[in-house]
Amino acid sequence: MIRIGLKSRIVLILGGFAFTVCGLGLMLVITSFRMDALVASLPVQEPGAVQSALHDQAVRLRLTALGAMGSTLLLSALLFLVVVYQMVIPLRRLMAEAARYGEHEGAGDELKTLSRRVRVLLHDVDHTSVELERSRETLAHAEKMSVMGKLAASMAHSIRNPFTSVQMRLFSLSRSLELSPAQKEDLEVIAAEIRRIDTILQNFLEFSRPPRLRMQPVSTSAVVDSAVRLLEHRLRSYGVTVRIHRHEPLPEVVADPEQLKEVLVNIMVNACEAMVRGGAILIEERTLLHPVLKRAAVIRVQDNGPGIPAAQMEKLFQPFFSTKEDGTGLGLSIAHRIIVDHGGRLEVESTEGQGASFTITIPIREPGDEYDPHR
Repeated sequence: MIRIGLKSRIVLILGGFAFTVCGLGLMLVITSFRMDALVASLPVQEPGAVQSALHDQAVRLRLTALGAMGSTLLLSALLFLVVVYQMVIPLRRLMAEAARYGEHEGAGDELKTLSRRVRVLLHDVDHTSVELERSRETLAHAEKMSVMGKLAASMAHSIRNPFTSVQMRLFSLSRSLELSPAQKEDLEVIAAEIRRIDTILQNFLEFSRPPRLRMQPVSTSAVVDSAVRLLEHRLRSYGVTVRIHRHEPLPEVVADPEQLKEVLVNIMVNACEAMVRGGAILIEERTLLHPVLKRAAVIRVQDNGPGIPAAQMEKLFQPFFSTKEDGTGLGLSIAHRIIVDHGGRLEVESTEGQGASFTITIPIREPGDEYDPHR
C-alpha cells in the first residue's frame, strides 16, 4: 500500500484545482465564440437589443475565461516552484551529502547515482540502528549486572566469614588428631570441597567488584601465546590441540594484558570441558575495519566440539547461567564485562553439532584518541 504524505497531497490537490480551472476557462472561451457566431448568424436587418446583449455577454465570457486561465497559469507556476522546492532541491542536497560516502563518479544519470548512494546511506542507517539497539542491550545488561553484583557481594561476604573459621578449625584438627587412612581420605575430600566453595565465593566477589584495568600498549599475539602456554598441561590432559593462524601482524592495542588473558583462558577452558573426547581449537588473529569501533584487532577462538544449543545462545553471557552442574555461571559473564570495559565486543556463533566460535574485537586506538568503553 502506497502512503502519500501531507506535502504530496497538497501538490495533488493544487494540481487538480489548476486542471479544473483550465478546463472551465477553455469551455467559457468556446461558449463565447459560439455566442459571437450566433450573433453573426442573426439577420442583419434586425440589429437591436438582442444582438447587443449577446455580443456583450460573449465579451464578458471571454474576459472571464482569460482571467481564469491567467490565474491558472500563475497557480501552475507556483505549483511548479513548490514541486522544485519540495522535491528537486532536497534531492540535490541528498546527493551532495551522499557524495561524501562515495568517490566521484563523474557526470551521468543523477537519479542512478543518487540511487546508488542512497542505498549506501540506508545501509549505514540500518547498521547504526543495529548498533544502537546493541548498545541499549549492553546498558540494560550493565544495570542488571550492577544489581546482581551487589547481591552477590553481600552473599559472598556473609558466607565467607564463618566459612573461613570452619576452614581454619578443620586444618587445626587435621594436625592435632591421629587419623586412620580412611579418616584422612575423608578429611582430604572435605578440604577439597571447601577449596571449591572458596573458589565459588571468590568468583562471586570478582563479579561484584570489577577489577581496575591497568591499561597499557599490548601485543595481542603475545597475550594469546601466554594464555596457550598457561593452559599447556590442561590442554594435553583433555586431548585438545591448539593451532594459531595469524593473517597479519597485529598492531598493539591499549588493554590490560592480564584481564585479556583471563578472557582467553576462560574461553579455552570452556572449549576443553565441552570436548570431552578431545578435539581442536583454532585461534585466528586479524585486523578489521569495524563500522563502530573503526580499526580493530580481532581474536577468534573456534572449537570443533558439540556446539551450543540455540535456546542457550541468548543467555550465554547472563550472570549465573551455566550448562555445567558444578558451574557458577559467572565465567563468561565476567569475560564479557572485561571486553566491554575495554570498549570492545565479545560475540559468539555456534551451530549445534559443529562447534562454537568466540570473537573478541578490541579497538585499535590511534594517537590522540580518547578512551571510551561504551562506544
